Amino acid sequence: MDQRLADLLALLQLEQLEVNLFRGASRDIGIPQVFGGQVLGQALSAAAATVAAERIVHSLHAYFLLRGDPHAPIVYQVDRSLDGHSFSNRRVVAIQHGQQIFNMTASFQVLEEGFDHHSPMPAVSPPERLTPYSGPDAELLARMPPRLQRFFQEPRPFEFSPVQPIEFLKARHEAPQRQIWFRAVGPLPADEMLHRRLLAYVSDFFLLDTSTLPHGTSFLSPSLIIASIDHALWYHRPVRIDEWLLYAMESPSASGARGFSRGSVFARDGTLLASTAQEGLVRMRKPS
Repeated sequence: MDQRLADLLALLQLEQLEVNLFRGASRDIGIPQVFGGQVLGQALSAAAATVAAERIVHSLHAYFLLRGDPHAPIVYQVDRSLDGHSFSNRRVVAIQHGQQIFNMTASFQVLEEGFDHHSPMPAVSPPERLTPYSGPDAELLARMPPRLQRFFQEPRPFEFSPVQPIEFLKARHEAPQRQIWFRAVGPLPADEMLHRRLLAYVSDFFLLDTSTLPHGTSFLSPSLIIASIDHALWYHRPVRIDEWLLYAMESPSASGARGFSRGSVFARDGTLLASTAQEGLVRMRKPS
C-alpha cells in the first residue's frame, strides 16, 4: 500500500480506552487547527466500532464547536442511542483539553433493496484531460509563511484534477460552482466501511471554499476568516475511493457572515454515490 494511504489509515485507527471510549492521534498538516476531515473520519471510526459489522453508515451530521489542537490527542465518547431492527444510531462527542470540540450523529443500516433513482452527473471533461492539482507554483510558495508552505508540501493521500483552474492570489468573481475529480493515490482493500470513512475525510476538501467564488477572494486572503461550522454527508450507494470520483459542488447562498455549500459525489459512470452539505463562517476582517 502507498505509504501516504497507510499513514492516513493509521490516523483513522483509534485506541479503545474503555467501553464506548476511544482515543485518536492528531496530525499537524500546516493549518492552525486539526483538519476537519480528520475529526470526521475518526468520529466515524469510533461510531462504527460500536455497531454490528453488517450495518453500514448511511448518513452523518456533525458540528465543529472549537478549533482542535493538532498537537494533542482527541478522545471520542460514543453514545449508543439506538439499535433497532434495521437501523443503529450513534452520537459521538470529541473532547480535547477537557472541552467538547466536535459532536456528530451517525446512522447505520442493514443493506437492503428499495426504489432507485438519482440525479445526472454534470457533463465535464474526464480527469485524464485535466491538469492535476499541485498547489501554488514555486515562486508563490516561497512567499508564503513556513506553516502554509508545509500545508501545501504535505504528502497527500488523494490526487485531485479540478475541472476549473484553482486561482490562489488572482481570485476572480466566478459562479459559485466547482467540479473536481479525486481518488486515493493507490489501491485499497474492498472494505465498504473503510471507503466510507475515507470519503468522510476527503469530503471536507474544497467544499466551503465554493461559497467564496462569487466574491473575488480565496482562503489565502489575509483578510478572510473561514472555518467550518457543520458538515453533513449522506451515502447513497457503495463507494470505491480508489477509483476516480467527481465532486460537484455549488453554493446557493452566503449571508450573515456564513457560506453554505452542497456537493454531489459521482462515480465515473455517472452514478450518484453520496451527497454533502456544509455551512461555515466566512467573514472579512474589518480594517483597523
